[in-house]
Amino acid sequence: MQLSNTAPAGAFTLERERQELVFRATRLVAREIITPHYIRVRVQGDGLVGFGPSGHDDHIRIFFGGPETAGAPFGTVEQLRELPSREFTPLHWGEDWLDLEFAVHGDEGVAGVWAANAPIGSVAGIGGPRGSLRIDGTPDGWLLAGDETAVPQIRRYAALIPDGAPARILVEVADAAHEIPIDAPVAVEYVHRDGRVEGSALAAALDAIAAQDRPEGSVFGFVAAEQAIVKPGRALLCERWGLDPERIVVKGYWKRGDAGYHAPHGPGAQG
Repeated sequence: MQLSNTAPAGAFTLERERQELVFRATRLVAREIITPHYIRVRVQGDGLVGFGPSGHDDHIRIFFGGPETAGAPFGTVEQLRELPSREFTPLHWGEDWLDLEFAVHGDEGVAGVWAANAPIGSVAGIGGPRGSLRIDGTPDGWLLAGDETAVPQIRRYAALIPDGAPARILVEVADAAHEIPIDAPVAVEYVHRDGRVEGSALAAALDAIAAQDRPEGSVFGFVAAEQAIVKPGRALLCERWGLDPERIVVKGYWKRGDAGYHAPHGPGAQG
């Protein structure tokens, strides 16, 4: 069902911009435990001077050095590129540092294990971003939804929401003890899995949002979690709310049972 308050043409657009591909060598310099399974780290290096994507949604590839790299020379770009790698959202950055956040699932995977256990001084190669997505203009309303893996990107979008603008932010976490603090102009709605399969609680929350819950005017929607979230995300944003598929972002950041799955993280990629 599509409503009559579809956004006027040109209220805002999503602009995709290519970035010069640069590879940077950094070291782990700090670690902060935010929840039992969510960690923020800081990497630092002279190569980060000039880092700063121009958009609001972009991803970098991180190459994770093992314990033997702590304090050791960086090595060549070719050697760094042979390290295990994954794509992540850059969160905050300064002149020569970059903050990243990771969901940690015990001893599973590559990135979370590195974030939780790598010795300070370990090497991390940073590749990209290849491109960025920028919101040109200001949406009238916002819906941001995701699991722990989407929190860095939700943080970046939430920082764009003007005070008083109609917005909903939904974040799926394991339970109350795993709620991740997020600065936003509206209260974050935490959806608890409580032992259910990842993504199912968020999917149910999206399914419960009705057509009449759509804010008036132009609305930007972002939904990202396990790959199965793509269908309910599109059902809400495109079918019930009638949003233009070119002005939303719906992604599967990871795939259950496939630790090597690399999500389509390019600017504006639809999972």
